[in-house]
Amino acid sequence: MNAKTKLLIAIVDDDPSVCRGLRRLVRSLNMEAQSFSSGRQFLELLEALPSFAPDCVVLDIQMSGVNGLEVQSQIRQHQRGIPVIFMTAHDEFDVRERALAGGAVAYLRKPFNDGAFSQTLRAALAQNQRGADPQ
Repeated sequence: MNAKTKLLIAIVDDDPSVCRGLRRLVRSLNMEAQSFSSGRQFLELLEALPSFAPDCVVLDIQMSGVNGLEVQSQIRQHQRGIPVIFMTAHDEFDVRERALAGGAVAYLRKPFNDGAFSQTLRAALAQNQRGADPQ
């Protein structure tokens, strides 16, 4: 069994400044952060490397190519237990409902508050560690 020293948070967002800010915030919480500039890039690693299993995925909704909802669907197909936190600049009711119905643990609006994000991330990780049903 592989013993990890730090939790790994995957950040999937096509905005480099959002990725930088989230990496910095996640690292300040004593966790590892790995960012991906597209949904496709993240999914390619997920498919190519079966041992790649982040403890949580922070996911943008609107990205060119593969959008966040499509990434979420693929995550559920490959590794159902990974909690997903959505972050978006657009807060449309139907998109929010689809994300939450698809198993997202949270749906935050950009720009986000660092404290609220940290609290949401910790809650998602705690839920995952309790073995909560990912559906």
